[in-house]
Amino acid sequence: MSGLAAKGANSPSSQKRAVFPRSARLLRHSDFERVYKLGRRHFAAHMTLFYLSREHGKGLRVGFTVGRNLGGAVERNFMKRRLREAVRLQAQFDAGPFDVVINPKKSLLHADFAELRNEVGRAFEVIRGSAAKQ
Repeated sequence: MSGLAAKGANSPSSQKRAVFPRSARLLRHSDFERVYKLGRRHFAAHMTLFYLSREHGKGLRVGFTVGRNLGGAVERNFMKRRLREAVRLQAQFDAGPFDVVINPKKSLLHADFAELRNEVGRAFEVIRGSAAKQ
């Protein structure tokens, strides 16, 4: 089979790539610091989430921090990719104006992705519940 014939409907070039929008990311150091200092915490089996409601803006913004104590660059990047995908699948970016920082634990490396996805979903439910109380 030639290279052109091998490309089918399921090839990466023919599929639309799912994105984690830039507007949904926490990018500035000052934003991370504000969430750490003023926000609340939610502890889960494979991660800790810090979250803070924003007064201005709309939608959810998420950032990830993976310290060097969790492994080398390959392991840390793998953790961030897994978390980013779980958040992309579970989060509702049009939800209330919250900033969320996710810190993984070492156990995330070997956790089943379905379990990780459920954990992220439960964490976002806690955040929505916190917003409803305020």
